[in-house]
Amino acid sequence: TDATKEIRIIFKKNQEMKEHSAPKPIVVEIFEGEINFGVNQKELHLKKGDLIALEANVPHNLFCIEDAIVRLTIAKSDSINRVNKVVS
Repeated sequence: TDATKEIRIIFKKNQEMKEHSAPKPIVVEIFEGEINFGVNQKELHLKKGDLIALEANVPHNLFCIEDAIVRLTIAKSDSINRVNKVVS
């Protein structure tokens, strides 16, 4: 859209995205598989069809339980380079 970008991230079982935060609000949707999503000292078990929305600057992490496809919606003013650094 004029305001957002959609990014598909493919995770393999046991792959981890360490704690980080985004400078703008985000939405994470699970298209396939299962992940544990850590936020606010809680671990949420997310599976196909689940989604979570976070305000800007909320620390979170992700651990892939079963091979997964995740859709990340970020504000266009955010940077794809920042996202790539977090994933690698």
